[in-house]
Amino acid sequence: MIAIDYPEVALKWKEEKGQRWVFDSLRKKWLVLTPEEWVRQHFLQYLTEVKKYPASFIALEKSMRLGELNKRFDILVYNRNHEPWLMVECKAMDVPLNETVLRQILSYNMAIPVSYLVITNGSSCFAFHRNEGRLEQITALPFFE
Repeated sequence: MIAIDYPEVALKWKEEKGQRWVFDSLRKKWLVLTPEEWVRQHFLQYLTEVKKYPASFIALEKSMRLGELNKRFDILVYNRNHEPWLMVECKAMDVPLNETVLRQILSYNMAIPVSYLVITNGSSCFAFHRNEGRLEQITALPFFE
Protein backbone atom coordinates (compact mmCIF):
# COMPACT_ATOMS: atom_id res chain seq x y z
CA MET A 1 0.00 0.00 0.00
CA ILE A 2 1.13 3.53 -0.74
CA ALA A 3 0.77 6.19 1.96
CA ILE A 4 -0.67 9.36 0.47
CA ASP A 5 0.13 12.58 2.28
CA TYR A 6 -2.61 14.85 0.91
CA PRO A 7 -1.80 18.54 0.65
CA GLU A 8 -3.98 21.23 2.17
CA VAL A 9 -6.61 21.79 -0.48
CA ALA A 10 -8.54 24.97 -1.08
CA LEU A 11 -11.44 23.52 -3.01
CA LYS A 12 -14.39 25.78 -3.80
CA TRP A 13 -17.65 24.54 -2.26
CA LYS A 14 -21.24 25.63 -2.39
CA GLU A 15 -24.60 24.45 -1.13
CA GLU A 16 -27.44 24.43 -3.62
CA LYS A 17 -30.84 22.74 -3.51
CA GLY A 18 -29.86 20.70 -0.48
CA GLN A 19 -26.70 19.34 -2.08
CA ARG A 20 -23.06 20.18 -1.63
CA TRP A 21 -21.14 21.01 -4.81
CA VAL A 22 -17.42 21.27 -5.52
CA PHE A 23 -15.78 23.24 -8.30
CA ASP A 24 -13.53 21.09 -10.48
CA SER A 25 -10.72 23.42 -11.53
CA LEU A 26 -9.58 21.14 -14.39
CA ARG A 27 -13.00 20.73 -15.97
CA LYS A 28 -14.05 24.25 -15.02
CA LYS A 29 -17.47 23.19 -13.73
CA TRP A 30 -19.43 22.52 -10.56
CA LEU A 31 -20.02 18.86 -9.62
CA VAL A 32 -22.15 17.24 -6.95
CA LEU A 33 -19.83 16.29 -4.11
CA THR A 34 -20.38 12.54 -3.88
CA PRO A 35 -18.06 10.45 -1.70
CA GLU A 36 -16.24 9.28 -4.87
CA GLU A 37 -15.91 12.86 -6.13
CA TRP A 38 -14.35 13.85 -2.79
CA VAL A 39 -11.67 11.16 -3.32
CA ARG A 40 -11.17 12.15 -6.99
CA GLN A 41 -10.70 15.85 -6.17
CA HIS A 42 -8.27 15.20 -3.32
CA PHE A 43 -6.27 12.65 -5.30
CA LEU A 44 -6.13 15.07 -8.21
CA GLN A 45 -4.72 17.73 -5.88
CA TYR A 46 -2.13 15.20 -4.69
CA LEU A 47 -1.08 14.46 -8.28
CA THR A 48 -0.78 18.11 -9.29
CA GLU A 49 0.49 19.69 -6.05
CA VAL A 50 2.67 16.97 -4.52
CA LYS A 51 3.73 14.81 -7.47
CA LYS A 52 3.83 17.84 -9.82
CA TYR A 53 1.92 16.16 -12.65
CA PRO A 54 0.99 18.92 -15.13
CA ALA A 55 -2.75 19.57 -15.05
CA SER A 56 -2.74 19.94 -18.84
CA PHE A 57 -1.73 16.26 -19.13
CA ILE A 58 -4.66 15.00 -17.04
CA ALA A 59 -8.08 13.91 -18.30
CA LEU A 60 -11.00 13.30 -15.94
CA GLU A 61 -14.03 11.04 -16.35
CA LYS A 62 -13.90 10.53 -20.10
CA SER A 63 -15.87 7.87 -21.94
CA MET A 64 -14.24 4.85 -23.49
CA ARG A 65 -15.47 1.77 -25.33
CA LEU A 66 -15.00 -1.58 -23.64
CA GLY A 67 -16.38 -4.13 -26.09
CA GLU A 68 -20.04 -3.22 -26.47
CA LEU A 69 -20.07 -1.17 -23.26
CA ASN A 70 -19.46 2.52 -22.69
CA LYS A 71 -17.39 3.07 -19.54
CA ARG A 72 -15.70 6.08 -17.95
CA PHE A 73 -12.29 6.21 -16.36
CA ASP A 74 -11.73 8.48 -13.36
CA ILE A 75 -8.26 9.96 -14.01
CA LEU A 76 -5.94 9.44 -16.95
CA VAL A 77 -2.50 11.03 -17.10
CA TYR A 78 -0.71 11.37 -20.43
CA ASN A 79 3.05 11.42 -20.85
CA ARG A 80 4.98 14.14 -22.67
CA ASN A 81 4.35 12.33 -25.97
CA HIS A 82 0.59 12.64 -25.30
CA GLU A 83 0.24 8.87 -24.83
CA PRO A 84 -1.85 7.39 -21.99
CA TRP A 85 0.62 6.71 -19.18
CA LEU A 86 -1.12 6.37 -15.78
CA MET A 87 -4.74 5.53 -14.96
CA VAL A 88 -6.43 6.01 -11.58
CA GLU A 89 -9.66 4.39 -10.41
CA CYS A 90 -11.22 6.25 -7.46
CA LYS A 91 -13.70 4.73 -5.05
CA ALA A 92 -15.55 6.18 -2.07
CA MET A 93 -13.74 5.83 1.25
CA ASP A 94 -16.11 3.09 2.44
CA VAL A 95 -15.43 0.91 -0.64
CA PRO A 96 -12.70 -1.66 -0.01
CA LEU A 97 -9.93 -1.94 -2.58
CA ASN A 98 -10.32 -5.58 -3.49
CA GLU A 99 -9.98 -7.87 -6.48
CA THR A 100 -13.19 -6.48 -8.01
CA VAL A 101 -11.73 -2.97 -8.13
CA LEU A 102 -8.46 -4.28 -9.53
CA ARG A 103 -10.33 -6.22 -12.23
CA GLN A 104 -12.26 -3.06 -13.11
CA ILE A 105 -9.13 -1.01 -13.80
CA LEU A 106 -7.51 -3.95 -15.60
CA SER A 107 -10.50 -4.11 -17.94
CA TYR A 108 -10.17 -0.35 -18.56
CA ASN A 109 -6.51 -0.98 -19.29
CA MET A 110 -7.51 -3.28 -22.15
CA ALA A 111 -9.28 -0.33 -23.79
CA ILE A 112 -6.60 2.22 -22.89
CA PRO A 113 -3.20 0.61 -22.28
CA VAL A 114 -1.05 2.45 -19.74
CA SER A 115 2.20 1.73 -17.93
CA TYR A 116 0.84 2.51 -14.45
CA LEU A 117 -2.44 1.58 -12.77
CA VAL A 118 -3.61 3.09 -9.47
CA ILE A 119 -6.62 2.27 -7.29
CA THR A 120 -7.56 4.45 -4.33
CA ASN A 121 -10.40 5.04 -1.92
CA GLY A 122 -8.79 8.12 -0.42
CA SER A 123 -7.41 6.36 2.63
CA SER A 124 -5.80 3.40 0.84
CA CYS A 125 -3.86 3.42 -2.40
CA PHE A 126 -2.28 0.65 -4.45
CA ALA A 127 -0.25 1.14 -7.61
CA PHE A 128 1.02 -1.26 -10.24
CA HIS A 129 3.53 -1.04 -13.07
CA ARG A 130 2.75 -2.98 -16.23
CA ASN A 131 6.02 -4.26 -17.61
CA GLU A 132 6.37 -6.78 -20.46
CA GLY A 133 2.91 -8.21 -19.83
CA ARG A 134 3.41 -8.53 -16.07
CA LEU A 135 1.78 -6.49 -13.36
CA GLU A 136 4.11 -5.54 -10.50
CA GLN A 137 2.92 -3.77 -7.37
CA ILE A 138 4.98 -0.66 -6.62
CA THR A 139 5.49 1.18 -3.35
CA ALA A 140 5.39 4.77 -4.66
CA LEU A 141 3.72 6.61 -7.49
CA PRO A 142 6.10 7.37 -10.34
CA PHE A 143 7.44 10.82 -10.99
CA PHE A 144 6.05 12.44 -14.09
CA GLU A 145 8.12 11.50 -17.13
